[in-house]
Parts: sequence; structure tokens; C-alpha cells
Amino acid sequence: MLSANELQLRIFRLQEMLSEKGVHAALLLMPVDIYYFTGTRQNAALWIPADGQPILLVRKSLSRAREESPIADIRPFPSSKEISAILGQEHATVGMTFDAVPVQQHAYYSKVLPGRSFVDISMIVRELRSVKSPYEVGQIRNSAAKLSSVFAEVPQFLKAGMRELDLASEMEFRLRRIGHEGYVRMRAFNQELFGGMAVSSGATSYGFFDGAVTGKGLSSASPQGASLDEIRMNEPILVDFAGVFNGYISDMTRMFVIGSLDPELERAFDVALEIQEAVRVAMVPGAICEDIYQQAASMAGEAGIGGNFMGMPGEQSRFVGHGVGLELDELPVLAQGFSMPLMAGHVVAVEPKFVLPGKGVIGIENTFVVTEHGGERLSDLPDAIVSI
Repeated sequence: MLSANELQLRIFRLQEMLSEKGVHAALLLMPVDIYYFTGTRQNAALWIPADGQPILLVRKSLSRAREESPIADIRPFPSSKEISAILGQEHATVGMTFDAVPVQQHAYYSKVLPGRSFVDISMIVRELRSVKSPYEVGQIRNSAAKLSSVFAEVPQFLKAGMRELDLASEMEFRLRRIGHEGYVRMRAFNQELFGGMAVSSGATSYGFFDGAVTGKGLSSASPQGASLDEIRMNEPILVDFAGVFNGYISDMTRMFVIGSLDPELERAFDVALEIQEAVRVAMVPGAICEDIYQQAASMAGEAGIGGNFMGMPGEQSRFVGHGVGLELDELPVLAQGFSMPLMAGHVVAVEPKFVLPGKGVIGIENTFVVTEHGGERLSDLPDAIVSI
């Protein structure tokens, strides 16, 4: 359970940011945002005035919300006629997260809160959530440790002839057994993700997901992740899973091979490690995200494989790292066009990867927290390719 002090600090920071922007109150409807500010993920709406105490209006389950959250004012969700009076008439400007709230919800609250001006506070909420407290860093570190423990077991069950799906299922089983929560939250529209993937060379960049490696998936309705293809000797096997424990996500990729790898893949892997280290060193407060991405892309280009960096030639993703926390796609993003400066407490999954058509995919991924001394790695699993 989240402590009252932790939640009070988060609410106070939001109230400060609302006041700076001239927003009188926030109306939060996304479950992950509600959890962040209350400690409960129940079906609810959260009202946080810039000056005053928050109110949590719960549809279901009221009893569990009261049990889990230190918020003082937790009420049953009222009738639409009562909402305006409960929230007060003095809050003329109301912030909502337009990046994720459906138009239908905006229309409903515009009707039940007449005379209010609704403004977008998506970046306020996302930027606030991007800076992790020591408690949150500890949660992600714990997630990474548990995820690492399962990655370490892969040599026990990886065998030639097994299907990608069999390998992914073994990972999923072991992760669930130690408490993995199963699904991975994503905020971006039109993005969805299972807990992770295990892919071999035949299906490494083959789907819609905005990442360097997507996998073939099991059907055209689910074109991402492990497929029914068999894993063969001397082909790269990429295992990319998110750990989700107590809501917090870590992200990790490791490479395996049954036999030996093509020398071009091994060289690309060495470049990926060099990029990861350069990015880690650059991850200090004040560093500009886009500059770090450009440095990574330049290193790939100088190695002669820039056209293979972060995806198939012509279908490359323009990032090398993404924020993680309660969602997989949090801020900041080490990406082209993203000029946000890093801050101490940002947590970023760094994933330099290469796709070599006809040979397969190779790369690495670890989760780091930004510090004055560069990125601090939150997992201790060795990076080396594991040969079976």
C-alpha cells in the first residue's frame, strides 16, 4: 500500500503545477493516473483542486477504495445532477488528460459541469509522473531483479525445435509464478502489448508495434510477439519482456543462440553494447533527449549499420530509449524531435537494436535511472549473448 506521505507529495506537486498554469482543478479519469494519486485502481473519478483537498468518486468498489487509499474524502459516485454541487462552482478552469480521455467522457463532464472551461493537462500529469521518487525507483529495481531471475533460467528450457510461442510461454509461466501482474499498461493510442516476446530470425520485424522488433504474432488480428515458427540452430533468439510487479514496469532484452552466430550479427551486438554505454554515460540531468538519440544513431552510422538501427531498413523507429514506470511508454523518450531535458529520477529503458535482413535481429535492453553520474542500471543480469 502506498504511504500517505508519498501520495500527499504527489498531490502537492500537481497542485503547484496547476496553479502555475492557471488551472483551478484537475479531473482525472484514467485508471493509472487515479492509482498514481490515490493508491487504488478502482473505477472512479478523481477531483484535485489547485487549492483544497481531493475527492475520489468511486463507482466500484467503494469498500476496496477506502481500504486501499489514504485519501480522506472517498465517496460513492453521485448522480449526474449532484456532481456540480459536490465539486464546487468556483473552479472555472478544469484540466483533463486529453491524450487519453475519450471524447464521450469529455462531453459527459462538459454537460454535468456547465460553464466550465476544460483544458488539456496531459503533459502536466505525464511530466510529473516521469520523475520517480525513491519509493518508485525501489519498485522498479525490485521488478528488474525478479525479471532478471527468470531471464537467468532461459538456458534451462531453450531448445532447438521448440516454437517461439513455447519459449515465450515458459517465460510467462515463470514470471506469473513469482507475481508478474500479466498485462503491460500503455498510454499511446493504437498501441497494445502482451507481457513480452520471444522471436527468432524469421519474424523479428513484422508488425504494427512502434518498436525495433515486433515479431510475427499468432494471427493478423494479433500481429505482434511470438509466433508458431520453430527456433532453429545458429539463429539469433531475442527475448524481450517487461516485468510488472506492484504496478511498476522494468524492461529488458537478452540474446540467445543455439550454436553460434553469424559474425555480422556479433559485430552489430558489440555496437549495440557501445551505444548502450554511451547513452548511459550521457543520461545526466539537463541532457537533451534528442541529442542522446542522435549520438546513438550517429554511432550506428559510423559503424556502417545505421540503416539497420532500430528496425528494418525503411521501417525504423526513431528512438533509442523510452520512459517506464506504471506505463511502458512514459516520458521521457530518447527520440528524434524530443527536446525535453532529462531530470534526476527519470527512469528509461535503453534498447539499441539492429535488424539485418536475412540474418535476424540483435540488440540489448536495460532499465536505468538518471543520476548526476549518468544512468544507474537497475538490473544486474549480464549483457552477453548466451550460447546454448
